[in-house]
Amino acid sequence: MTQPRYDVIAIGNAIVDVMAPCDEALIDELQLAKGGMSLIDADGARDLYAAMGPAKEISGGSAANTLAGLASLGAQCAFIGQVAKDQLGDVFSHDIRAAGIDFDTPAREGEPPTARCLIFVTPDGERTMNTFLGASQFLPPAALSEDAIRDAAVLYLEGYLWDPEEPRSAMRRAIEVARSAGRKVAFTASESFVIDRHGDDFRSLIEEGLIDILFVNHLELATLTGESDLEAGIDAIKDNVPTLVVTRSAEGAVALSGGERAEVAAEPIDKVIDTTGAGDLFASGYLSGHVKGESLSDCLTRGAICAAEIISHYGARPEADLKELVAKRLG
Repeated sequence: MTQPRYDVIAIGNAIVDVMAPCDEALIDELQLAKGGMSLIDADGARDLYAAMGPAKEISGGSAANTLAGLASLGAQCAFIGQVAKDQLGDVFSHDIRAAGIDFDTPAREGEPPTARCLIFVTPDGERTMNTFLGASQFLPPAALSEDAIRDAAVLYLEGYLWDPEEPRSAMRRAIEVARSAGRKVAFTASESFVIDRHGDDFRSLIEEGLIDILFVNHLELATLTGESDLEAGIDAIKDNVPTLVVTRSAEGAVALSGGERAEVAAEPIDKVIDTTGAGDLFASGYLSGHVKGESLSDCLTRGAICAAEIISHYGARPEADLKELVAKRLG
């Protein structure tokens, strides 16, 4: 097998995050699901934006955030996702390329506009996300760069994008291409409500041996397996996926791979400012170690370091030098 050009290529929602601090009363007034992610339509996006205080625009999207972290750690990455030919599409395209990530998916003409996620951040650092998927849900299989997928060590897929038919078909095709080239497929379940809608699909992918690395948090694991107990959930799925990574928020993370089990505590920080992107950046750290062939424990530690950095400030893109942080911690 030839040496791949990319460490990781990802397929995900091309989203611009619009973030604003708010108090608990506004969450109640708007009847939002605090701490969760809800899909909204264009009218809902307009109404919530009007209710927001002063906001900050930052390119986001779960898989794109993961790649931004990976690039910061020195990995070679590429992204496949759909934007529209509009202002936010230009913002997203500029930001991801400026991070050193290859992005060649042609912008889409006409409506709907580029996706945006309206994020309300309460004083406890919890983020409440409301996502208008816009153009991102119209990524067709024809937009895939199959040569780039074959030329990446890991194909990373975002569960959020499984909902619409076109990108779901594109991701299924991408899995075929990656596996036929002998590459690994990593998958993040993204959110429990996504599993509620598509759990049968996800379970089939796992049981068919199409997923090499599965990222879930403890709540998603419970939804996927039907087991509320963490260990019971791990036992229910561990034999069907070569590598299972379960994050547990402040309780740290656990991973199982090749008969080995490793656990790490969460990295300490002074204050949680914004939990947006914690899981995305944990995946960045983990995968950065994985492509280097590091130990399971060190991969988890890298993930914990990156997650701690991202929750120490607003936004889901790293502000500190992740490579330096990892070097200080792991040498």
